[in-house]
Amino acid sequence: MWWLAADDRLSSGAREAIRTAASRVVSAASVWEVAIKRPLGKLVAPPAFRQTLEDHGVELLAISARHAERVGELALHHRDPFDRLLVAQALEEGLTLVSGDRALASYGVPLLW
Repeated sequence: MWWLAADDRLSSGAREAIRTAASRVVSAASVWEVAIKRPLGKLVAPPAFRQTLEDHGVELLAISARHAERVGELALHHRDPFDRLLVAQALEEGLTLVSGDRALASYGVPLLW
């Protein structure tokens, strides 16, 4: 979602890498987090977030039992359950995680920001 926003926190290099990637994957966990946090005013996202992602050719990654199990195997470097699920999915699926949270690097997951 970062590449969709006019948000200068994401580097131009990272934005370009995402824009030109052969595929872009967004976790159902991110859609879930937006659905919870947007109404609380904790983040900004398009009102039809899932549809916006789909309109931009994004593949939505479902949460599997394998992903959930992997969360339980992660050390407690990070307490946010959404971030831990995203880490587990990235590790299981061989994906790069787009996040500015450097604490996630302790899991050995590739990060892009």
